[in-house]
Amino acid sequence: MKFLCYISMGLLLLGCQDVKKPEKPENLIPEDTMVQLLADIYMGNAARSIDNKTIRKKGVKIDSFLFAKYKVDSLQFAKSNAYYATDLNTYTRIFQKIEQQLETLKEQENERKLELNAERKKARDSANATVQEEVEKEIDTSETEGVLIEPATSQQ
Repeated sequence: MKFLCYISMGLLLLGCQDVKKPEKPENLIPEDTMVQLLADIYMGNAARSIDNKTIRKKGVKIDSFLFAKYKVDSLQFAKSNAYYATDLNTYTRIFQKIEQQLETLKEQENERKLELNAERKKARDSANATVQEEVEKEIDTSETEGVLIEPATSQQ
C-alpha cells in the first residue's frame, strides 16, 4: 500500500512540474539551413570518428568552419536547435530531411566509385591488350625468322 502511495505521489509531482518551452529566437536559423548545417555537422563528426588524429594535427576546426560557412555562431545554433527540439514533429521532419540528404550523398559517392572503377578497369584492359599485341608481334617475328635460317648440313 505504501508503494502505491509513493508511486501516486511521484506521478502527481511529475504532472505538476512547469516545463517551459524556449521562446523563438530572434535570429532563428531557417529550417532548410538547419537541415544543411546539421547534415554537415554529422559528416564532420563521422570524419572525426574515422581520423581525428589527422584532423587535430592539421588544426582543422570543423564546427567553426561550418558555422562560418552558414554565417551562424554557436550560440545561435544552440538556441535554434533547442527551439526546434521542443517540437517533436518539426525535429522529426528535420532529421528525415537530413537522412534523405545523407542517403543521396551516399548514392552519389557510390556511383562515382563505380564510374572510377570502370575507368580503371578499362585502362587496365587497354594496357593488357597493348602488351598482348606486342607479345603476339614478337612471337610472329620469331617464327618468321626461324623459317629464313638454312638448315645445317653435316660435314664428313
